[in-house]
Amino acid sequence: MTKITDNSDWRINYVPVDSKITWDEYFMLQAMLASYKSKDPNTKVGCVIVDDHNHQITMGYNGTIAGIDETLIPWGNNREVPLEHQKYGYVIHSEANAISHARGSLTGAKVYVTLFPCNECAKLLASHRVREIIYLSDKYHDTPENRIAKKIFQMSKISYRQLSLSSNTVEYFSDYLKSLLK
Repeated sequence: MTKITDNSDWRINYVPVDSKITWDEYFMLQAMLASYKSKDPNTKVGCVIVDDHNHQITMGYNGTIAGIDETLIPWGNNREVPLEHQKYGYVIHSEANAISHARGSLTGAKVYVTLFPCNECAKLLASHRVREIIYLSDKYHDTPENRIAKKIFQMSKISYRQLSLSSNTVEYFSDYLKSLLK
C-alpha cells in the first residue's frame, strides 16, 4: 500500500455519488412494498408516514385486525350483501393501520399512500395534524367519500399532490431487486 504524502493526493479516494431516486420516490416505493403485504384481492394499499427530516415514523397496509385468522374474512366486495359478509366490515385501511402503529406524534408529517385516502382516513390524518399527503392513485376521485376527504384536507390546510413514478424508476428498482438475488 502506498502512503500518501502529498496533501493533494487524499482526493483520490473521493468519487461522485448520487441516488437514483428522490425522497418522494423512495417513500412511495416503500408504500408500494407495504401494499404488497395486503391480503385484499381487489385493492392493495400501502402507507408510509415520515417526519420533516425524511425519517420513517410508521407504515401500514390495508388488512384485518392483528392476530385474527384472515381466512375467515369475507374478502368479496359485493356491497349488496349484508355488511357482515363484506370485507368492508373488517378491513382496516392502510392509513389507520399506520396511525395505530405510530409510537409518537404525527404533527407535521408527510403521508405517502398508494391510494388517495377516504373521508374516514382523512379525518384521522387531519386529527393527527399531518401536513401533506402524497398519493399514487386517485381512482375513486368521483365518489362522495373522495370529495369529502379533499374538503377535510382543504379545511385542515393539509396539502395533497399526486406522485407519478416514471417507468425508468420502476424498471431501475426492479432490476436492482433482481440483482440482489444473484
